[in-house]
Amino acid sequence: MSLPEHRKAIDQIDAEIVRLLNERTQHVLKIGSIKLKAGEEIYAPHRERIVYQRVCKLNKGPITNDSLKSIYREVMSSALSLEKTMTIAYLGPEATYTHQASITRFGASLQYVAQRTIGDVFSEVAKNRADYGVVPVENSTEGVVTHTLDMFVDSDLKIVSQIVLPIRHCLISKVARTRIKRLYVHPQTLAQCRAWLHRSFPSAELIETSSNGRSAELTAKDRTSGALAGELAGVQYGVPVLEHNIQDNATNATRFLVLGRQCSPPTGADRTSIMFSIQHKVGSLYKALSPFRRYKLNMTKIESRPSKRKAWEYFFFVDCDGHQEDRKVAKAIAELRAECTFVKVLGSYPNSE
Repeated sequence: MSLPEHRKAIDQIDAEIVRLLNERTQHVLKIGSIKLKAGEEIYAPHRERIVYQRVCKLNKGPITNDSLKSIYREVMSSALSLEKTMTIAYLGPEATYTHQASITRFGASLQYVAQRTIGDVFSEVAKNRADYGVVPVENSTEGVVTHTLDMFVDSDLKIVSQIVLPIRHCLISKVARTRIKRLYVHPQTLAQCRAWLHRSFPSAELIETSSNGRSAELTAKDRTSGALAGELAGVQYGVPVLEHNIQDNATNATRFLVLGRQCSPPTGADRTSIMFSIQHKVGSLYKALSPFRRYKLNMTKIESRPSKRKAWEYFFFVDCDGHQEDRKVAKAIAELRAECTFVKVLGSYPNSE
């Protein structure tokens, strides 16, 4: 085929793609209307996962599965925005990794509202000013975000989905490396790039900031500085990337939780998060955890936090494979309640990452 013939074929295919996208969206809108009448949530993480799995299975290339998923993320995001005006609250400011994680999950077509604190994110969703919230819960290098865990003690919100985002820090600046005299950096980012900093800028002045977005904002106005931040932050504030992937750990990733009101039904590959407290007696924790061993449930995480209600009283946070509606998980939770003074299921959600 000649160049004009290839272009003509592309034009014809584009016309068919547009027609089919609108036809698909019409079906989505009808499903949304049925859900709203039934009082169900519009966003369905379990269905989202099925769509991704199906289109990737159908994919014969040359488009990669990751690229195909990105395309469908925006297709679904556009449909969501037409079904309902949907607002996503996230730990801000703009251009942080939490912002990036939110867009990764929900796409670019929805409304995003930055919040000053993790508590504010919980509050916005609890008061129905936001449909969903996105907060960080742990980093593979620096560990758990304790404030997020603490918020679940008094909150009725559920974990409806999770996002695991690879963290790729960058050196950004409007000046050449040799002219950088100071670096703006968030403490978490500093901890994750310490070895690189020691090698690359042993004498630079380090100025602590409240977020990676703030680091980018400050260096955009400072002609003798640079910042350690994500690429999104550089784009947001018009600061070029001088070096990519400067984090010390190549597998550095952060896990984020999506907060909502209703959990998804089982998908066959789920995770359940639970918090509980126990009596201050010898063997109490062993007895509490025994049901997980008895029913051969894989525990993927356990953390303890002071209850802040009574000295030396703790809440334990456990993640395990399976959905709370699964027979074995349901039995384990029932036995856990019999051994503990307090048990709360924080949510069951697709364990897609």
